[in-house]
Amino acid sequence: MAIHVTEPGVRTRKGSLSCQIGKHVEFSTASLESYFFAKWEPVAYDALLVAAAVEFGDRTQRRPAYTWQREFELRIPVDDPDRWNDRRVADALHDVLRFLTGDVWHIEFYKRSKPVTQPRQGQLSLPANVDAVMPFSNGLDSRAVAGLMARELGDKLVRIRLGSKLQDREGLSRRKEAFTSVPYHVISGRHPFVESSARSRGFKFALISTLAAYLSGANRIILPESGQGAIGPTLVTVGQAYEDYRSHPLFTDRMENLLDALLGHRVHFSFPRLWFTKAETLREFVNECKDDPSWSFTWSCWQQSRQVSVNHKRRQCGICAACMLRRLSVHAAGLSEPRENYVWENLSATTFAAGAAASFDPGKITPALREYAIAGALHLDHLAGLPDSAANAGMLKLSAFQLSKSLGLTEADTRTKLDRLLRQHNNEWKNFMLSLGQNSFVADWALGARS
Repeated sequence: MAIHVTEPGVRTRKGSLSCQIGKHVEFSTASLESYFFAKWEPVAYDALLVAAAVEFGDRTQRRPAYTWQREFELRIPVDDPDRWNDRRVADALHDVLRFLTGDVWHIEFYKRSKPVTQPRQGQLSLPANVDAVMPFSNGLDSRAVAGLMARELGDKLVRIRLGSKLQDREGLSRRKEAFTSVPYHVISGRHPFVESSARSRGFKFALISTLAAYLSGANRIILPESGQGAIGPTLVTVGQAYEDYRSHPLFTDRMENLLDALLGHRVHFSFPRLWFTKAETLREFVNECKDDPSWSFTWSCWQQSRQVSVNHKRRQCGICAACMLRRLSVHAAGLSEPRENYVWENLSATTFAAGAAASFDPGKITPALREYAIAGALHLDHLAGLPDSAANAGMLKLSAFQLSKSLGLTEADTRTKLDRLLRQHNNEWKNFMLSLGQNSFVADWALGARS
């Protein structure tokens, strides 16, 4: 697929799909002001445009039914095309995108016809001597790790907002702050987006984080994901899907190289909870931050609002992979949540449909939703079975080797940590399944997959 990113009034190259700035990529003036709080950097703006163009392409072209890889050609206007077309920068960018998405990318940069209007700069509440930045959403890991790291770093930690939805703005100060939300929005235009795998989201959020580190002078980026979310998706894949590296050290290594090549600024991604489960992270947060109940207000669900409302009130679905991991983790941490937080209130029900709230529209319980739920449960079940799987021994050995090289650990130490993480997940999953009972539809799915 050929995509031509253009400024307003510039004609799209023949044979290319149009992605017009201001129409298909909209930048928020207020959010740009929060990003360029200290000085205007055209190259940083261009980097945001690159992320938006990649997202537009990723969501526009559907993946083939029986293969994963697609091919893209992008033409993007930038302030300094020589910098972007430099071999070191181009190689780093293509390496990042190819590794993350599993697709083939060909990106060409050309001179922008008009300079971008600089956003207004004002006094923002960014502390001096920033040590680290941390991507921050309304997720459970994000809230918990932010609380733990704030106790260690205090004002030297800057949190970067990764969303703009209402629930992602809860608790924001009314003061004007830096990095308050993603500064652009991608729009499909006449035809709706058709691809939902959205692997490019990892590039989008990692790039925003690296730019924030560069603009604030920080040299460390803290990723809050626990081991199940960072490593698990590369160990357990679905069908023909390519491994999901969105929160994996092998991907962030490549992002570090890209920022160094593009801006001459070296940052380091750190994973303080990589070798722990989400439940262990949550339990430590509750123990250390006893007066902070914010974990209970976090949001994990992947489903869209129109699919998960009960009596016109949005809920988390309770059965996608993210919700299942959340519910497993809350149980393993010895905590509880109101069942009314979820559409699927009762995971102990004997059938999938019976587990949903009584007032949930049965017409929304589609075969596709059921398959989606099965995939989420089986992901966690298969991850739990890895330590005892002879068939996966080679894959675990390779994973430990790759992680050891990335993290600067010995292979033996890495394997010990990986095995402990997987054993802990296995124990948590078994106890969660026991709590649901042998007649649970979730247990039926897991046992059926093993038979």
